[in-house]
Amino acid sequence: MLKTTLKSLTVAAMLASSAMSAVAADYTLRATANSNENDEDYDGLVVFKNFVEAASNGAIEVELFIGTQLCSNGAECLQGVADGAIDIYISTSGGAAGIFPYVQVLDLPYMMADDRIAEHVLSGDFTRTMRTMALEDSGDAIRLMTIGNTGGWRNFANTKHRVKMPSDLEGLKIRTVVADLPQELVKALGAAPTPIPWPELFTSLQTGVVEGSKNGITDIMGMKFPDAGLQYVTLDGHAYMGALWWMNNQKFLSMPEDMRRVVVDGFYALQQATFASPKRKSIQAYEDFVAGGGDLYVPTPEQKAAFKEAAAPVYEWFKGNVDRGDEIFGAMEEAVAEAESSIDVERGADLN
Repeated sequence: MLKTTLKSLTVAAMLASSAMSAVAADYTLRATANSNENDEDYDGLVVFKNFVEAASNGAIEVELFIGTQLCSNGAECLQGVADGAIDIYISTSGGAAGIFPYVQVLDLPYMMADDRIAEHVLSGDFTRTMRTMALEDSGDAIRLMTIGNTGGWRNFANTKHRVKMPSDLEGLKIRTVVADLPQELVKALGAAPTPIPWPELFTSLQTGVVEGSKNGITDIMGMKFPDAGLQYVTLDGHAYMGALWWMNNQKFLSMPEDMRRVVVDGFYALQQATFASPKRKSIQAYEDFVAGGGDLYVPTPEQKAAFKEAAAPVYEWFKGNVDRGDEIFGAMEEAVAEAESSIDVERGADLN
């Protein structure tokens, strides 16, 4: 009886799926991520596609383009979003900084203490503030839908020795992206910023062109950087690796309210998936790093405070040199303070 019931349910689900796919969708969303199917961005897009297509009862179809099929870099992809050639695109802060420089606030060091704080901040009004700014600066063309995560937290890693204090970074050649902010951070900590394209980093570590980087553990292991000599990782967690999810604003507003609600809820599901994915993937990555002979160091609270103090000049640089930097920095500070207060209250209630 149970087998018959299960079989009937399975057949019914297959028929429903076939019927949904047979009906032409009213709206098609073209979504792209310049990554691969092992990445958190892909995990998020799969969750988004599944949710939106099911919740809209097939009225919305989501087409996924993973890699560089539609565009190859942040500037090109965001221009595609503005033009309407691309409906949805995910960028890092560095990838969007050329158009929206203030998104680099996500790269400011030691602003958010842990996942719980970061997830609270990025799920609230801070993201809406950044959305408003991006709409203003793009002529209402590019809409920020949500901010998730792509790779966990940035930590300092190097080929030379264990880093416990900022002074241990002195003189090390640390790979950065071309953007000014990460270079300012590396300089503030006494190291030498060395901009290197991502595809060249393995060889650069291997040959000594650079002696370190600031990456998440899943990127370090996914790119096999320990094979190039990267054997020391300090879990200072200086920056949460935010993932900015953009959408063509005209496409979003052209949909009726019930479909916009589905899309908004789909981005919420996507955000939650990208919050969770790096936590799970990092477990195996850390185990593999240590098993391969890697040195993993967790700074004490006092050492973490020393890193934050050494990096403090970057805050003033950001506010004074980045367009609308002071505005978004204030919004971030306010959001972090609210998150810390709210979480303290919740934690206290759960402890008693």
